[in-house]
Formats: sequence, structure tokens, C-alpha cells
Amino acid sequence: MSYVEENSVLKSYFDGSRRLSNIFWAISVSLGGLGFFITGLSSFFKANLLVFSDSSEISFIPQGIVLLFYGTVGSILGIFLILTIWWNVGSGYNEYNRASQEVLLYRRGFPGKNRELTFTFPFEEVKSIKMRIKEGLNPKRQLLLCLVDSREIPLTGIEQPTALSKIEDEAITIAKYLNVFLETE
Repeated sequence: MSYVEENSVLKSYFDGSRRLSNIFWAISVSLGGLGFFITGLSSFFKANLLVFSDSSEISFIPQGIVLLFYGTVGSILGIFLILTIWWNVGSGYNEYNRASQEVLLYRRGFPGKNRELTFTFPFEEVKSIKMRIKEGLNPKRQLLLCLVDSREIPLTGIEQPTALSKIEDEAITIAKYLNVFLETE
């Protein structure tokens, strides 16, 4: 996440689903699904449609049908992952504006009626900034906007765990800017 301060506005931007790991999995799942689908079709037509393998020994019932099913599901999942990356679902920014005394959270979703989500909270509703840090097998480091009515709104995306010093610096920067307390969990 990067912070930009200009004209009494602090903004933090973050990426959504356009990450190298997501691109890798989208390509892998798509190619795997396509390979299964073509192998299933090869068993149906009794012809070798794949150049690099021999599928003449595969009978259509039941192996070919199962390969067609897995290929269809894999291809659909691959298309879903590719579209999620294309639309950059989950990207957005957080804006802390001293002039209007508001915190604005903007996120991009899937196309449709609620493609762009915008949440606005006045400074008076902000109680504190909370750092939620869980170490172990699945480490989680997250910043939360704690409101007076006990709601906790996530400020960071779901990325690879960031360095502890970096998330601490981000939390301190936001807490100082909003003039609120910093909590840890």
C-alpha cells in the first residue's frame, strides 16, 4: 500500500486481484481444463486431438465423460479467474480528508449494479485504528477502522502478509492523521 498526501488528503491505494499469483493460477487452471476437455473429446471421436499425448487407450464411458466434465469445470473456473483479474476485483483506495472531515473507502467489485462500492464515515464516528496481528501457520496482518458503534471496517486488502514494521508504520500514520488511538489485537 502506498500513501500520498496532498491538499489535506491522505490516500492509500492497493491492488486487487491483479497479482502474479492469481495470473499464474488462472493460466494453469485454464490450460489444465482445456487439456482435460480435449482429451475427453479425443476419447469420444476416437482420434488424437492432442499432439503431445496419446489418448487412444481411453474409453469414452466412463473415463471420457469424466474428463469432459472436469475439463468443462476447469475451463469455467479459469474463465472466472481471468475475468476477475481483468476487472481487477478488490482494488481501490482509502481516503482520509481533513477538509471534509471524512474517511472514504472505495472498492471495485464485479460488474453490475454494485460495481463500485463507496463508504463514507465522518471523523466523529472513528474511535481508533486497530492492528490485528496473528502469527502462526497462516499469518494475518490487518488494519481496521474501529467506529464508535463497535463496527470494525478493514482498511487493508487480502494480500501476502506485509512486514510487521510496514503495517505498524501505516497504522501510526493513519492514527496520527485522524488524531485517534492505536489499538493492537
